[in-house]
Amino acid sequence: MIKSWMAIAAVIFLVSLGANLVSSSDRQWFNQLRRPSWLTFEILIPVIWTVILICGGISAYLVWEQEMGSLRGWSMMAFYLALEMVIIAYVPVTLRFRNLRWGTWVGLAGFGLGLSLTLSVWQISGDAALLLLPYLLWSPIGSYATWAIDRLNP
Repeated sequence: MIKSWMAIAAVIFLVSLGANLVSSSDRQWFNQLRRPSWLTFEILIPVIWTVILICGGISAYLVWEQEMGSLRGWSMMAFYLALEMVIIAYVPVTLRFRNLRWGTWVGLAGFGLGLSLTLSVWQISGDAALLLLPYLLWSPIGSYATWAIDRLNP
């Protein structure tokens, strides 16, 4: 039988593949954009997102183990899935449409969804809710960075 943490990790991995739904010309467009001088940590962004997704996966695991098989448990897993889909949608939406403003809105929508999920999860597991804090801290920074890049590239 597949363990719950394996299923959660597989879903995270499969959904994360959606970030690759961009062409090399899309990536090239994004790489040529001017960045604000304070954006010195851009090389760390893949590591930051990896940590955030791992924390989210552990959070989902804790919630699933607490609510295993219940309607509430399945609802929470759907909530986690929706949040990850919004997180991953940022790259293809921003790069495929070459629209940083849309990327900013996707980021802000993700923050709202993440905040709602965290408040819902808090009732089930405080540890699971705390594991969502890295996303809640990073999401506004990422959205602001996208907005700042948009302003530099009219």
